[in-house]
Amino acid sequence: MRPILLQAFLHVILVLTVPPLLLGIINKTKAFFGGRAGQPLLQAYYDLIKLLQKEMVLSRTTTWVFLAGPVIGLVTVLGASLVIPLGHHSAPVSFDGDMVLLAYLLGMGRFFTASAALDTGSAFEGMGAAREVSFACLAEPALFLGLMAMAKLTHSINLTTMFGGSYAGNWGLAAAPLVLVTASWFLVLLAENSRIPFDDPNTHLELTMIHEVMVLDHSGPALGLILYGAAIKLFLFAALVLNLAVPIRPAHPVAAWGLFLVSLWLLAVLIGVIESIMARLRLVNIPKLLVSACLLSAFGVILLVR
Repeated sequence: MRPILLQAFLHVILVLTVPPLLLGIINKTKAFFGGRAGQPLLQAYYDLIKLLQKEMVLSRTTTWVFLAGPVIGLVTVLGASLVIPLGHHSAPVSFDGDMVLLAYLLGMGRFFTASAALDTGSAFEGMGAAREVSFACLAEPALFLGLMAMAKLTHSINLTTMFGGSYAGNWGLAAAPLVLVTASWFLVLLAENSRIPFDDPNTHLELTMIHEVMVLDHSGPALGLILYGAAIKLFLFAALVLNLAVPIRPAHPVAAWGLFLVSLWLLAVLIGVIESIMARLRLVNIPKLLVSACLLSAFGVILLVR
């Protein structure tokens, strides 16, 4: 098999198999800080298998939109995974402007997830959809401004070129903007994936739920698709952050994949540590933190164009 085809094959295999493991690492870290044994490291895989074997319960008030939400949500994150380079390896699908496709795919997944929540006719799920969309209006500009900074720095709107082999030299040219964008994207990672301090994926408190409230009526395989899609989305945002934060690129491809996986493990531990030592923010304070993420990316752009 040609090297480029082998890398594309490894890329797809990692996207399909590794994401649920991140949830296990985060939960294990939180259990360690809490002095507990915690769930098994592979618990997310067991949950997905169990959900796929269960029967779905559908409300009579729902339409095809209710089932389209989980399916399109998973398809869009899988599509986005094909344009994001992992560990500075080239993405399987790469072309000029693919960063715009990435943003639109993520936006489409959010649109159908919120639409499925509204399709239930429940005011409770409508409240969650409204919160999700409102906070996304602040998280998406932070992501786009960071992409603009990378486009300005690399003179390319191709994600593989932005984070490719010559990326390491960018830290010597523009360390300050890269630090700002990395911090901004880490906040976006926490917000987009419903992690503390923005949200808590394990909570069921009505007054504080954001993402989880939208999927309360889903069950069986549909809920499994949602959980699997959410794990892949966390994996993709982690890859974006690591593409910025880890400029080292070993010459040997195996060492490069190994470095990516180790970095991914450490990032999951960092998320677990943050969730162990911080409390969830009050809803009124979440926009302030997201605006801070936008400002960090905006300052990164300003430093590059001044």
